[in-house]
Amino acid sequence: MKACFLTLGCKQNEVESASLMQGLKDLGYEVTDEPCRADLYLVNTCAVTREAERKSRQAIARLRKFNPDAPVIVCGCAAEHDAERFAAREGVVLVTGAMRKDKILELISSMPAPGEEGGADNRFGACPSHSSKKTGVLSVFPPETVFAELPAPMQTRTRANLRVQDGCNRFCSYCLIPYLRGRSRSRKKESVLAEAMASDAKEIVLTGIDLSDYRDGDTDLGGLLFYLKDVPARIRLGSLEVGIVTDGFLEKMKAAGNVMPHFHLSLQSGSTKVLRAMNRKYTREEYLAACRRIYAVFPDAAITTDIIVGFPTEEEEDFQSTLSIVEEAGFSRVHAFPFSPREGTAAYRMKDLPASVKKERMGRLLGAAEAAEQRYLSKFLGKEAVALFETDGGYTENYLRVYAEGAKEGGLYRVRLVKQEKDGAKAEILEEL
Repeated sequence: MKACFLTLGCKQNEVESASLMQGLKDLGYEVTDEPCRADLYLVNTCAVTREAERKSRQAIARLRKFNPDAPVIVCGCAAEHDAERFAAREGVVLVTGAMRKDKILELISSMPAPGEEGGADNRFGACPSHSSKKTGVLSVFPPETVFAELPAPMQTRTRANLRVQDGCNRFCSYCLIPYLRGRSRSRKKESVLAEAMASDAKEIVLTGIDLSDYRDGDTDLGGLLFYLKDVPARIRLGSLEVGIVTDGFLEKMKAAGNVMPHFHLSLQSGSTKVLRAMNRKYTREEYLAACRRIYAVFPDAAITTDIIVGFPTEEEEDFQSTLSIVEEAGFSRVHAFPFSPREGTAAYRMKDLPASVKKERMGRLLGAAEAAEQRYLSKFLGKEAVALFETDGGYTENYLRVYAEGAKEGGLYRVRLVKQEKDGAKAEILEEL
């Protein structure tokens, strides 16, 4: 039996799909994330934008071209948002949404093999659900109140992703995810440590929908990092919120000794007025203060960020504030994208800016972002660094992309950055570590 996964959206979705792949492998399935002929298809959907949801629906038809007779299971945020529409798609036998993805493995393990009595239409009929107008079944799981454990995800030789948190309590005015993922919940620190110690990856990335909100009893994210200090791997953090950057957090992170100085610190706008309309809980000044606090403890730190261009309340003066903060914050990389109105959010009721305005501002911001990346990279040319290499290049501790002749996948090397190349720097190997 072969199972094929197609994953859309965020890093959390990727990690959860990798966990389900490992779970199916343990059940005896051959698994792949390359579209192909298979006996079972699983689509892990995204609902962050209307376009992402549309692509999620298209993914079903794309996979069924390889084997129209294979059943399709749909999970994820888009399935949570519009379950009936997914259940009505030809070939879909189960829609589970974003909650309790751990239950998917239980349902699959009890699924009759192809050709057994009952057929695809009824193979999930025993679970608490109701049938849709075609063959799909909606498995309506209650909201999660505790963190749902999944198998340790399948990993590459170099890097492992480790889920430590799910859900979100922030309710940014443009975002639908808290309504789909539910309230914030965290994994027990003992479970996090056990998975980290069992991994043979040389780098572990902690992930969560709102990683900054991690809390297990009295242990916050800083405490978790110190708790993981004996893990024999580099620890890297997923996306963070401004409020997490306190002196205490940075002290624990530095004391741990194995946490990489890379901070993906979400910004969204450089204008305090726009941040307020977005329901972001910080000001421009507080964001810049967090950056200064980081550089005081980690002088070579990389700060990367996300910025939304053309939010409905963004005027030219606000956008100029965003342009200027790109340089002031010293970003090493900026992920920019135009505002996309999302049904069900507070911002959807606001008057959208013309597409031409958003396009023009995107062009200016991307230019500013490229200049910032070059400024950051130039500070390290001619200097030494430690880089972990993957199939195509590697990453230094502060997340600079490097390319070196003779580097092996999974190899950890001391290198010297020589000159700019592609999206990073050409490096020469000094020694293997």
